[in-house]
Amino acid sequence: MKRSVVALPLASTLLLTLGGCGSSPDASGKTGDTVAVTAAFYPLAYAVERVGGALVTVTTLAKPGAEPHDVELTPKDVAGLRDAGLVVYEKGFQPAVDSAVDDVDTGRALDVSTAVDLTIQATDDGHEHAGGNDAHEGPDPHFWLDPTRYASAVTSISTKLAKVDPANATAYAQNARTFVAELTELDQEFAAGLKSCSNRDLVTGHAAFAYLAERYDLHQEGIAGLSPDAEPNAAAMTSVVEHVREHGVSTVYAETLANKDLTETIAKETNASVAVLDPIEGLSDASAGTNYLEVMRSNLATLRKGQGCA
Repeated sequence: MKRSVVALPLASTLLLTLGGCGSSPDASGKTGDTVAVTAAFYPLAYAVERVGGALVTVTTLAKPGAEPHDVELTPKDVAGLRDAGLVVYEKGFQPAVDSAVDDVDTGRALDVSTAVDLTIQATDDGHEHAGGNDAHEGPDPHFWLDPTRYASAVTSISTKLAKVDPANATAYAQNARTFVAELTELDQEFAAGLKSCSNRDLVTGHAAFAYLAERYDLHQEGIAGLSPDAEPNAAAMTSVVEHVREHGVSTVYAETLANKDLTETIAKETNASVAVLDPIEGLSDASAGTNYLEVMRSNLATLRKGQGCA
């Protein structure tokens, strides 16, 4: 097949994310000339779109503007998983998806957690206050906030697509290399931009930024745990307030898809400012960009200002 393979434009991405494809996949998992791929949430969908380009049709289970941790699947969603040419998910992040994928042919399912170095556990992520309130146990799933870990997932997606659709393996590999090069450049921008900061303590709405913090020598202190639904008790809130004061933190970070009340409460108690740092679990009208790369660069600008980086 001699045609250019490029990342899908935003308009197409939104249509695919909101509605999927217009017809059902055939027995081989294809819709027309494209591979029908179901991605569990936005960062995985974006990676598939970048790797697959015009050769894939992507449906995303977590809808735009919705919190993906607690996604609920409709019977149509579950049927779509069984019919898809490929299902890309992260085991342990969305219980409903994990359960539904049990019925999917293993040859058509990719758990990206097997390809990414998920070394940070829920109890080791810099957040020591939620205790039993945090419903998430096991590794921190937010690997995509470290571009180098995200690159590992991209390569894994390319390899799996090549197995599902071997005729286009060369195109998938080339697209993956292009995207990985962009992620390498992004990583270099973060490393340079956060090299010299007056404060390296990162106080966030929930503990989603451990991989970013580890990669760029920051220390994360989450107000809530790994799940944004896990609300800290009074003692935990007091501990965060004390941490902010003790470490001279001038900015605390709220998020686009999570309730900002806890962050604003901490800021009020400590006279800190509130800025928005996006964990990029999904895009919405409130996102500071139209894709992963744009939002990550917006996050970098926010961090440089909030952490006092030269």
